[in-house]
Amino acid sequence: MLIVGHPDPESYCAALAARYAAGAERSGADVRVLELGRLAFDPVLKFGYRQRMEWEDDLAGAQEAIRWAEHLVFVYPNWWGTMPALLKGFIDRVFLPGFAFRYRERGKLWDKLLKGRSARLIVTMDTPPLINRWMYGHAGHKVMKRNILQFCGIRPVRVTEIGPVRGSTEQKRSAWLDKAERLGERQA
Repeated sequence: MLIVGHPDPESYCAALAARYAAGAERSGADVRVLELGRLAFDPVLKFGYRQRMEWEDDLAGAQEAIRWAEHLVFVYPNWWGTMPALLKGFIDRVFLPGFAFRYRERGKLWDKLLKGRSARLIVTMDTPPLINRWMYGHAGHKVMKRNILQFCGIRPVRVTEIGPVRGSTEQKRSAWLDKAERLGERQA
């Protein structure tokens, strides 16, 4: 299951996702793709969890696809140290209590309802990976990996950094596309 978190359907992230899907399909995997930029939903969780918002058809389909999936692949850019607002809004609207997790009536613990799934993050960035690691401590990766996916029971969660994209050559971008395809082949 591929979730493309870049709002532009013609982005480099979309190209990476397409190559990952091609590799996975060639290896025999059944692949579904959700391009968040093409879905119709309000990404703002207007009432928090106090009141349920209108449930758009695309969100119902997304939850069904996540239930179906054994492996989730999120492809998105690192903007301002984390994911784009569209991807965060998607998570806010889809990874709801009762679907992704459930707080227990007594105590501070919760049930992880998405156990049995693994994930990969393919994250593009303009920041050189070493700077993202040493200066910023992979802050955005940690949020997605630990605070969201592992909180819901998804593990292992592996991260593939692509970058810096800004200023990269066509040869380098082509090599990254090949890498995404090889990742898809190995994951299947």
